[in-house]
Amino acid sequence: MSGSSPQGTSFWTGKRVIVTGGAGFLGRFVVELLQRSGASVIAPRSAQYDLRDVAAIRRLLDDSAKVDVVIHLAARVGGIGANRLHPASFFYDNLMMGVQLMHECYQRGVGKFVAAGTVCAYPKFTPVPFREDDLWNGYPEETNAPYGLAKKMLLVQSQAYRQEYGFDSIFLLPVNLYGPHDNFDPASSHVIPALIKKCVAAVEENAPEIVVWGDGTPTREFLYVEDAAEGILLASERMKTSDPLNLGSSHEIAIRDLVQIIARHTGFKGRITFDTTQPNGQPRRRLDTTRAEQMIGFHARTSFEEGLRRTVEWYLEHTTAGRTR
Repeated sequence: MSGSSPQGTSFWTGKRVIVTGGAGFLGRFVVELLQRSGASVIAPRSAQYDLRDVAAIRRLLDDSAKVDVVIHLAARVGGIGANRLHPASFFYDNLMMGVQLMHECYQRGVGKFVAAGTVCAYPKFTPVPFREDDLWNGYPEETNAPYGLAKKMLLVQSQAYRQEYGFDSIFLLPVNLYGPHDNFDPASSHVIPALIKKCVAAVEENAPEIVVWGDGTPTREFLYVEDAAEGILLASERMKTSDPLNLGSSHEIAIRDLVQIIARHTGFKGRITFDTTQPNGQPRRRLDTTRAEQMIGFHARTSFEEGLRRTVEWYLEHTTAGRTR
């Protein structure tokens, strides 16, 4: 990870920061960058503090003493399949974690609350590139609407609490993330780790083909996880409004092209079959990142090819299949 502090200042020095989801995929990179920037970080584990339970939230804030910033990254997440199987729990868990945590932080006088939303909050047919001002112009894509709307309520809460109470909170909209330490469980993973796992397994087993959900036409934008961590810290330092803020790379790629690139990086040379009986998800995703560039000076540094290469290399180093190749 590059740089010692996103802003190059001592903003984080001595600050006490809670990072929910700090042991997760994005969280571990945020925690590492905060620590290198001089912050004292508390990363609660769900086994000890179930954030769906308001009593556990209060106990966390009691145990953490005075906290300057809370960065809320904890979420129940998954790909299209997981969202289709668990719409109710995705809605309930994400809503209850976020809404109660922000409220308790307001009541305790926490200096700043940083809420990580999701690109799934955007309407299904948002004009491309997605602009923050279009966030309410339609209903989200059906397969992940419960998750997207639960996270979107943190934007409503942030704006309401700022208006009525003057509470300093911000709402970020990161696009799909990828990188080392991602979730490669096929039951709940997103598209990049799922495809990497499929390709590596096919090479290991000499399988003649892999099957990919949908018809390959949808497009997605991806942000390398280290870039996302830097964007979150920059926003935490510089944002003083509850207006939503996109965090992305502005690089759009079709799923069929993504599969080809992953196949090349993993050495898979077999047939790629698209299962059109399975859903495509949202037709296109690409964010307008103008506001992030203007407000916090953020732009993604890692090229997609480079980020994907690092992700595949990490996976190969950490799996039996990779080590035996």
